Amino acid sequence: MACMQTIQIHAPMACTVLVVAVQNGETIRAGQVLLVLEAMKMEHEIHAPQDGRITEVLASAGELVQEGDLLLSLAPQTLASAPVASPATVTAATRDDLQALRVRMALTEDASRPQAIAKRHALGLRSARENIADLCDADSFSEYGALAVAAQASRRSADDLQRNTPADGLVCGTAAINGQACAVLAYDATVLAGTQGMRNHQKTDRLLGVALQQRLPLVLFAEGGGGRPGDTDMPIVAGLHVTTFASHARLSGQVPMVGIAAGRCFAGNAALLGCCDVIIATEASNIGMGGPAMVEGGGLGVFAPEQIGPSAVQARNGVIDLLVRDEAQAVAAAKQYLGYFQGSVADWTCNPPELLRQALPDSRTRSYDMRALMQQLADTGALLELRPGFGPAVLTALARIEGRPVGLLASNPAHLGGAIDAAAADKTARFMRLCNTHGLPLVSLIDTPGFMVGPDTEATAQVRHVSRIFVAAAHLRVPLLALIIRKGYGLGAMALAGGGFHAPLATAAWPSAEFGAMGLEGAVRLGYRKELEAQPDGPAREALFQSLLQQQIANGSSLNMATTLEIDAVIDPADSRRWLSQGLAAGKIGPLLPGGLDTW
Repeated sequence: MACMQTIQIHAPMACTVLVVAVQNGETIRAGQVLLVLEAMKMEHEIHAPQDGRITEVLASAGELVQEGDLLLSLAPQTLASAPVASPATVTAATRDDLQALRVRMALTEDASRPQAIAKRHALGLRSARENIADLCDADSFSEYGALAVAAQASRRSADDLQRNTPADGLVCGTAAINGQACAVLAYDATVLAGTQGMRNHQKTDRLLGVALQQRLPLVLFAEGGGGRPGDTDMPIVAGLHVTTFASHARLSGQVPMVGIAAGRCFAGNAALLGCCDVIIATEASNIGMGGPAMVEGGGLGVFAPEQIGPSAVQARNGVIDLLVRDEAQAVAAAKQYLGYFQGSVADWTCNPPELLRQALPDSRTRSYDMRALMQQLADTGALLELRPGFGPAVLTALARIEGRPVGLLASNPAHLGGAIDAAAADKTARFMRLCNTHGLPLVSLIDTPGFMVGPDTEATAQVRHVSRIFVAAAHLRVPLLALIIRKGYGLGAMALAGGGFHAPLATAAWPSAEFGAMGLEGAVRLGYRKELEAQPDGPAREALFQSLLQQQIANGSSLNMATTLEIDAVIDPADSRRWLSQGLAAGKIGPLLPGGLDTW
């Protein structure tokens, strides 16, 4: 019976026997190493298939054997069930190379540099890794290039570089944000002031290539001082051949790109930030194409970092899309922003639709809060306004209506009566392109007397700026729904409706809406000048003016516009969400067109 149970161990290949680890009569455990063989400079362990006793050993150390040669035999036995650590477990606990990896990886963590991190925290700022941990879904961050160090081996020791230049000042990798795959790049301001070294350029290029290939949205923490002159290991003069900026810009128009600035962001870091679709910055941030050293070196004066591109300036001039208190708010805003490009949500709530009937004052000339109206129209808590401090005559926001993400344009009668100036035109055109690029339908809430006019306005190149809206709208691949709230006058109203009132998928108006080729008061004064001048200046002329104006208001009413089919419908304000939802459901999104997204 024993012979029938014998298990024979044969050579799996032509090889040399290096070690015979057992002898005749020895009791062995399943998984125990029996022999070590060598073939093509590689060692192969032969393990016992089960518990047993060695009955015959035919191989000897140093012997050359052929494939299939019998090496040893064993008889199976049932042994006591005392646990025996597997060879893999023993090896993992004692391997020098694994321990070396653990020691080396520890140097990349914040805990290895307590002084640098404490200094960071004292400034009210977080580390790059802390920001990434907050941004990414738990345990989803997969880092690229963690073991890189600054290219300064000719002037610094390996230990110094490992301890003080971890990851070469750039933490990057892939992760899930809101459950969807993204790419993340974070410059580490505690490492060489967040400057761009040669190796972190290489890391950036590597991850940007992955993001482009896999179409991964990108989040960039751009704090830092630009190019680093201290990397001496690379035989270069100026480093102007690096491909990082072109690689980063190539993502534009392909995936959503979010830039976050906290602290100081200058030069090359600012150039990367400026290529992003949206810039989120903290109140204490400074953003500029040149830091103090570059400004002074150019003979332009001596300035503190805080004097160059402060957030108050950059929010007002349109560089910053979202101004937030701190990095925690910046990360929360980035998550919310990306969420609009990650599809619809099933769970949503909204304000009672009937509240929209109370959104306007009774007087047709009384201003009101368009932002409050937008909040009422959107799902609860689903409105994210962009560039609120720039071009305030038009408001731009991302929103959801019955869970569906949209881009929301809205006239702002509280600024210039809603007249569109150059800044508002630039803001509108760029927002249209943003939504068009990433496939978000557009909703336009119109209450405008038209384009701003006058000598001072024309000095701002108004003709060129406002025309950008028409060009952007003419190339929309996403549906546009236009809803005229009150004033729908002239070319400005046409522009906000995508080029004309028949350009949108559907155009509706509230009963409060009024229309004209220009402002009705101006139309009366221009069209009836002779009649007015024929009346003596005073009550008689004013009475005639008011009479003619009322005729224009009645003629330009929303009901008359719908009668002549210049608009598609007049709706109860309380039905606005339902009308928009039905229109959005009917709209189709066309194919993505080539080209990047205009940074401005």
